[in-house]
Amino acid sequence: MKLNAPKNLTWLIAVILGILGLIGVVVAIPVISAYAFWLVFVGFVLLALGSFVKGL
Repeated sequence: MKLNAPKNLTWLIAVILGILGLIGVVVAIPVISAYAFWLVFVGFVLLALGSFVKGL
């Protein structure tokens, strides 16, 4: 299995999602706090897909 580095945009979106998820856990923001776990989860999945799928 050959892994590829994700593109900069994919990496940036994943990091933003992860940071929003962490902020949602630390600070009580109604919209973000309700989905904090899922924001971090989607960020990790996006990074994984960016590593496996060429061109993502």
